[in-house]
Amino acid sequence: MKILKENILINNYFNLILFQMRKKIVAGNWKMNMNYEEGIAFAKSLDQYFSDKPPVKSDVIICTPYIHLAGISQVLKSGNIALGAQNCASEASGAFTGEVSSNMLKSTGVEYVIIGHSERRTYYGEDDKILNKKTVLALKSGLKVIFCCGEVKEQREKGTHFIIVKRQIKKVYFHSMKKQ
Repeated sequence: MKILKENILINNYFNLILFQMRKKIVAGNWKMNMNYEEGIAFAKSLDQYFSDKPPVKSDVIICTPYIHLAGISQVLKSGNIALGAQNCASEASGAFTGEVSSNMLKSTGVEYVIIGHSERRTYYGEDDKILNKKTVLALKSGLKVIFCCGEVKEQREKGTHFIIVKRQIKKVYFHSMKKQ
């Protein structure tokens, strides 16, 4: 019964947030696809499409692999598509080979960053502590965070999925807002 009441409260909370949202967002995550030339060509075609038909009811964001970011920021001319990165480092700078900081992302023209994607949690073991550090750094860098939260199948089947999502949001996003 306690889990049921908690699920109802959390569900009502999320419905209130969604009701208050001003504009919908459509974000495309390219994952690890397309080489540099293919990515630039695809971004140009999207930009042309949205320059002819500007989105009215939603913001459009493309989140590309790192190799595309600087080049794509130069080809998005219509102003109708925002650029996002698929991840950022949990440190601001230093000896972290292969990592890309939120300040580095911002310098390429990126406006958004995805943090907490299930693939990052699953394959790279990113936990709430790491995601909190990333979120704080991204916000301090002036990036807008697309924070992913969710549960695994077993948690949903047990009926604890709302508790899991609440914990993720509370421990990462709301806690990082206090640190700013």
